[in-house]
Amino acid sequence: MSTIGARLNVFIGLLLVLSALSLINAQYQARRLFIEMERAQTLSQQYEIEWTQLKLDQSTFGKHSRIEAVANKELGMVHVTPDRTQYLSAEVVK
Repeated sequence: MSTIGARLNVFIGLLLVLSALSLINAQYQARRLFIEMERAQTLSQQYEIEWTQLKLDQSTFGKHSRIEAVANKELGMVHVTPDRTQYLSAEVVK
């Protein structure tokens, strides 16, 4: 009986060691995944801030008054008036 008891103790000890190694591996994977999740959340927050800034820029730069001011200042464009309008007439050749 002592041989069977010794083998049983070795088998149970081996199972205990394997179980402990499995637990260590599971904890390591959980920590790694948690760190990865934290990084993804931080990146998501950065993207959200950037998206908000882009929406603000779009609303600012897309306003008619801003476009008109840039056209006047940088391109030298002015409003069309009847005094500056030239009309062309064409002759119909038969």
